[in-house]
Amino acid sequence: MSFAEEQLNTSARGAAVDDVDARIEEQLEAERGKDLLRFSTAGSVDDGKSTLIGRLLYDSRNVYDDHVRAVTHDAAIDFAQLTDGLRAEREQGITIDVAYRYFSTPKRKFIIADTPGHEQYTRNMATGASTADVAIVLVDARKGILDQTRRHACIASLLGIPTVIAAINKMDLMDFSQEVFEQHRRDLEALARRLEIPELIAVPVSALEGDNIVHRSERMPWYGGPSLLGLLESVPLAIERAHAGLRFPVQRVLRPHQDFRGFAGQIAAGSVRPGDEVVALPSGFRTRVRSISTWDGDLDVARAPQSVVLTLEDERDISRGEMIASAGAPPHRTTRFEATVVWMHATPLREGATYLLKHTCQTVRAHVAEIRSRTDVEHLEERGTDLLALNDIGQVVIETSRPLLADTYRESRSTGSLILIDPADNATAGAGMIRAITDAAETATTVAQTAGALIALGARPHLAADLEHALLRAGVLTLRTRARGVRAALLAIARMGAVVLAESDTSGPVLLTTGDADAAETHVLAGEQTAEILNELQRLGAIPTGDPDDDNTLAH
Repeated sequence: MSFAEEQLNTSARGAAVDDVDARIEEQLEAERGKDLLRFSTAGSVDDGKSTLIGRLLYDSRNVYDDHVRAVTHDAAIDFAQLTDGLRAEREQGITIDVAYRYFSTPKRKFIIADTPGHEQYTRNMATGASTADVAIVLVDARKGILDQTRRHACIASLLGIPTVIAAINKMDLMDFSQEVFEQHRRDLEALARRLEIPELIAVPVSALEGDNIVHRSERMPWYGGPSLLGLLESVPLAIERAHAGLRFPVQRVLRPHQDFRGFAGQIAAGSVRPGDEVVALPSGFRTRVRSISTWDGDLDVARAPQSVVLTLEDERDISRGEMIASAGAPPHRTTRFEATVVWMHATPLREGATYLLKHTCQTVRAHVAEIRSRTDVEHLEERGTDLLALNDIGQVVIETSRPLLADTYRESRSTGSLILIDPADNATAGAGMIRAITDAAETATTVAQTAGALIALGARPHLAADLEHALLRAGVLTLRTRARGVRAALLAIARMGAVVLAESDTSGPVLLTTGDADAAETHVLAGEQTAEILNELQRLGAIPTGDPDDDNTLAH
């Protein structure tokens, strides 16, 4: 081969590579331009949720061949195992954890949350559906609506999911009967009206046989609507209202040098442009946005849920957990509100209990002031109760140690949602949706506050461990430390409502200093038993008094 021919071949190969790169970049750009729809599946156990999702992925050509081979037995594909990834799920033939899957079609991108149907895993269903734009509720055509179907439809309604697709599954076992479908459709529409679900669309399907999943079924000519995939490709996205006010919880303050101060975070709601008037909360300082920065450069406009860095025209002291909001429509500042809570902990929720509450980027102490009712999902009624057990749903009044900057859940998912954390084990105990808010000015005199305390224990490690365990179980914010020479800092922590257990190598009496900023007093404790110290803390108002029947009580 001559030199000229070799140069020509090299140029041709280079042009071919460039052409391939250009096509790949074009495909990636087209993929980035597609809308993203998040949807979850729900329904009672054995209604066929995992089989439906497996069939949807397979028929839309979104499963790799080796994955299909792995779940094929005796020439039959087990579609459920395409999503049931845990070993326990495959052994028991049920869904336990939430399985997330991504796939795309020429029209739209999708993220699926395949959620469990068993009642004991209701908390997983609520987690998977919390970010969904659409919920697919499956109903077995042989059984109709069951208690767990109502429970999942109720949670979908509480989570504000605007569109519910009711997939009447296993129509092949009912000879594709139109009468059966119409009866279930009427029952589901009645349920949707009671739950105030904005839109319910019923579609008859057979997940196992593939009828009406990706392609229209020829075995149900009486059904004139689109297939399930057709609905998912055309249903409107649940986007926050365009006129929603800006909500920008600050996650981090960026100050690489003295000439730059930026506030990093994710826009929770609304939009922002340079020049917009905003208010920094809770300080109330008003200013304007100078710039919106990202890794790719400055933006002319940013919308939820973009992550950006905002710079302001005026220097303001804003920290993590605070919020930058629209000056014309700021959020509520509240320490007392009513929320719908889905309880996820084995220990029941009772009135008077104390938890940590995480809302946007801040964590505060929270007190359960009142449990107003529990939702009876079978009859869709509110019933009086004094506790919420695992998987219960109820209406709860919560008071916080510091004001929250919040909206109702109907106004904004991000600033209207919260989680309750058990301080003893840091487990997520419950998820809440704020329904009604009392502004902080109206509750400033009614929220119970505790003074906190600093307890100098000396060389008593066993007593320190017992006290720490008892206080954490009671939901009291507790710090155990061996730090030296920082008494002033420890007292400052106590004044925020915490109980600080200070250990040292010295002997001597147990000293208790209350955290009251106006009248801090130091007491020498004669008793050195855990119960005696807890009683003294309660007497001095350093910690809340527990109900003897409360699981969070300090009495043992």
